[in-house]
Amino acid sequence: MLWIIPALLVSYLIGSIPTAYIFAKVLKGIDIRKTGSGNVGATNAARILGKKTAIVILSLDILKGLLPVIFLGDLISPQVGLNQEVLRIMLGFSSIAGHNWTIFLGFRGGKGIATTLGVLLGLTVRLAGLKIVLIWVIITWVIAFIPFRIVSLASVISGLSLPVYSVLFKQSKIIFISSIVITVFIILRHKSNLQRLFQGKENRLF
Repeated sequence: MLWIIPALLVSYLIGSIPTAYIFAKVLKGIDIRKTGSGNVGATNAARILGKKTAIVILSLDILKGLLPVIFLGDLISPQVGLNQEVLRIMLGFSSIAGHNWTIFLGFRGGKGIATTLGVLLGLTVRLAGLKIVLIWVIITWVIAFIPFRIVSLASVISGLSLPVYSVLFKQSKIIFISSIVITVFIILRHKSNLQRLFQGKENRLF
């Protein structure tokens, strides 16, 4: 516990860095929460700040999930007795929670898709057998995005596919349970998007 609690806190704080908010403030002097969709993420940033800036924001948000899982996991794993899957998943969830409910913006953050992708990438690097699941989740996102160009729809569909692929490719019980938790996170964070989708009012990316 002496090592785990500080590591989870650091992971949460890394995830909490409001990348899109900072870029919008620095580059245009605006509060991204009051512009466009109001979301503190790369999709809203793409509409407001442009594609190139959005790609930078997306990359940084991915790193917020990737770095804690890999480097914090490597740092404290010799000090704790937890299973590697459990330890790195805990760090990943902490980072996602930071992005979704950032302490720096009154616990109101983004949707968490990019940071979740970073967590999955980190787990893939350190845990054998997860690569095929991530590949198919990404393929599912692309297939869902291309016809409609709606990021939220593609994100929800790929999120729903995660537990399915975890079963199909015979992942461990902890990976399967974690995939369900991630899916619930994604659906809850996209509740307003789903409402707009059903009303036919959800915006396309471009």
